[in-house]
Amino acid sequence: MSGGVSVVILAAGQGTRMNSDRPKVLHELGAAPLLHHAMRSAAALGPERTVVVTGVGAREVEKAARAFDPDVQAVLQAEQQGTAHAVLQARDLLADQDGDVIVLYGDTPFVTPETLERMLEARASADIVVLGFETAHPEARYGRLVTEGARLDRIVEWKDADAATRAITLCNSGVVCAEGTFLFDLLREVGNDNASGEFYLTDIIGLARRRGMTATVVRCDESETLGINSRAELMAAEQAFQARARAEALDNGVSMQAPETVIFAYDTFVGRDTVIEPHVVFGPGVTVESGARIRAFSHLEGCHVSRGATVGPFARLRPGAELAEDVHVGNFVEIKASQIAEGAKINHLSYIGDAEVGERTNVGAGTITCNYDGVFKHRTVIGRDAFIGSDTMLVAPVTIGDGAMTATGSVITEDVAPGALAVARARQVIKTGFATKFFQKLRALKAAKSGA
Repeated sequence: MSGGVSVVILAAGQGTRMNSDRPKVLHELGAAPLLHHAMRSAAALGPERTVVVTGVGAREVEKAARAFDPDVQAVLQAEQQGTAHAVLQARDLLADQDGDVIVLYGDTPFVTPETLERMLEARASADIVVLGFETAHPEARYGRLVTEGARLDRIVEWKDADAATRAITLCNSGVVCAEGTFLFDLLREVGNDNASGEFYLTDIIGLARRRGMTATVVRCDESETLGINSRAELMAAEQAFQARARAEALDNGVSMQAPETVIFAYDTFVGRDTVIEPHVVFGPGVTVESGARIRAFSHLEGCHVSRGATVGPFARLRPGAELAEDVHVGNFVEIKASQIAEGAKINHLSYIGDAEVGERTNVGAGTITCNYDGVFKHRTVIGRDAFIGSDTMLVAPVTIGDGAMTATGSVITEDVAPGALAVARARQVIKTGFATKFFQKLRALKAAKSGA
């Protein structure tokens, strides 16, 4: 294999400052694990192979990686002995890969595909490319990039730097790009004679320079290199992510009256001329087409909302909810694993699960599809132009035909033919004067007990 690019993502660390039993890279940003953000940027390059180096919580990390990309390869770093040691674990999996290798970090979610593309382009003029940034905080404990013109001479870790080197503001992000065989040759030479006793990936620059090879720096904004090491940093990253997502939505023609109250996921797509009212939360896997309206205090996850549809307020769309054009879903309505056809209305206090609702059908307030028998889920099918009366219980599996009706308060357990009316409730009985006599009796009993 030759000519392609492979990616190695380091995801072995525990993240002790997170104070968590969960591996650091599985903490969520924008409703997705940190690891998925790094994998998403890498995927934009169309890599030949992606290798995730696991360590703490290896099974959980590998499972999360495969949820994003089933073809990803994982390798265990049994002992955390530094970044060079971590990258070296991927050597055997990339043994026949003589194209470039990019090293990323599972806890650094904001490096963009465009930046990685620039690193690949820079490989045309240098053997090793390092991603660097100018820090606004000279006291920050980043490794420093020591350069001579456009050439990178060496990288000095903060712990090993003298005062003059620490005064340099060009810092190391840790992201590296080099030809694979060359990279692994250098890694085998890295030692651990340093303040931490670890094998530093950064040492490959000095080793390459001694071989007469060249290294250079591609610069990016410091915000791209933000690493997550604590809950406070995760919170700051979430705020930065949401600010970017909101700004992007506004730029794409989405209207938001109070954008600071809207929460996006990492993969939310919203079409232009859609209106998002305050306090809307998007979980993962949501697509909203142009011209829709998502009303206040709604929660959407794993769903598709078509052009001109209205959702909410106080609605919940769960995974598998598919809303066609001009559908109306109103307040306190929950929809899960259901297809709602064009022009249908479900406006009040209803649960629709594992169902199909036909075109222009009206579902009355308080309707429930009773889809679960305690073991299995069952499906409800409602035809087009049907009218489901308020407080109808549709006990699945059941089919309501085109143009059919159910009477208010019915419990429907059998199929209803097209155009038919189904009434499934007890006949009303009126007992004249009963209520008055009944309450008189109760009040007398209460008075007798109070006087006892």
